[in-house]
Amino acid sequence: MAPIPLDTTGLRLYEQADHLRAAGPAVRVLLPGDLVAWSVTRGDVVKRLLTHPDVSKDARRSWPGYRPFAIAWLTAWVDVVSMFTADGDDHQRLKDLVGRAFTARRIDAMRPAIEAIVTSLLDELAGLPADRPLDLRSRFSYRVPTRVICDLFGVPDDQRPAMLATIDAVLDTSLGPDEAAGVQRDMYAAVHRLVATKSARPGDDMTSLLLTAQRRDEDRLSMDELVSTLILMIGAGSETTVSLIDHAVVAMLTHPDQLAAAHEAPGRWADVIEESLRLHPPVMHLPLRYATADLDLGEGVTIGKGELIIIGFGAHGRDPAVNPDPGRYDIDRHDRQHLAFGHGMHFCLGAPLARLEAGVALPALFGRFPRLAPARPVGWLTRQPSFIGNDVRDLPVLLGPAAA
Repeated sequence: MAPIPLDTTGLRLYEQADHLRAAGPAVRVLLPGDLVAWSVTRGDVVKRLLTHPDVSKDARRSWPGYRPFAIAWLTAWVDVVSMFTADGDDHQRLKDLVGRAFTARRIDAMRPAIEAIVTSLLDELAGLPADRPLDLRSRFSYRVPTRVICDLFGVPDDQRPAMLATIDAVLDTSLGPDEAAGVQRDMYAAVHRLVATKSARPGDDMTSLLLTAQRRDEDRLSMDELVSTLILMIGAGSETTVSLIDHAVVAMLTHPDQLAAAHEAPGRWADVIEESLRLHPPVMHLPLRYATADLDLGEGVTIGKGELIIIGFGAHGRDPAVNPDPGRYDIDRHDRQHLAFGHGMHFCLGAPLARLEAGVALPALFGRFPRLAPARPVGWLTRQPSFIGNDVRDLPVLLGPAAA
């Protein structure tokens, strides 16, 4: 059977994942650049392959014929040299360098700063007309995590627009080759500019700390690895949380009974976050992994050694074999499971920070604007053109009067 083109528009993200799941334990799909990969969307197979010893993240060692930077749209996912694209000891070495910024103690210490960011953004919203539509995504959902991650990595204010624009563009899988090549160039230019700035004027931020580590022991962290780590952390630390906040807001606006339950018992906001992550995962498909030996998945399906694999992280939580009645949003769901932040050695370091940001932002937003309402039917929201990221392009709302 010919490979199935993976939808690049984001319009059929969930529908196509369901079709692929029904078709087999793995299905050959066509990616931009005429790449053929095995799509894995069944929950049990996803978990199995994410911890399988014969599945690698390192293209340089495990993808026969790999040519670095030859396919521009893949650069942020494959060509970078970070813990995201490393296995074994290399992965642990790179993870340890960044992990010190994401300990439970350090993340909890960030709460006052996150609360201050959220409060300042809500104060801005309160000064706008309550009866005129505004885009909550650009005004609030997007600004909370991007400001947090840029502060953490010391991105100067004048460099943030270019940095964030290129990070946003990385997720657009509908771009043509020339456009993707432009994004590739802009991404490296933005990060190298940050590195040059912090080399000249270091501060109390993660970029400066990584630069110090790189200069102290170049054998432990190369400049390529440092740049790649910045691309990974600034990108992953912003886009996923924007999507989480957007989807949780929409869920609350369309499930007023569950919003009321969260208001009544603030501890339920954690359930709102987890159910939003399950039903509307920030990442649906994540490229790429590589088979280092033949993988027999049953039902006549074998992924051959050297073949490409694209894992449907978001498809796991929407699998009826994992969560019964998966299309129903329910914060009271028992035994909820999802892999929104990954599984195994590559589990996202920033997951606690994302949960904290959403846990601060959501109750504060609905507490300040108790009559918040969609400005147009939710079904008309414009999707992000991506089979990787899962978000809307805008979120038009009516604020209503602010609470005292």
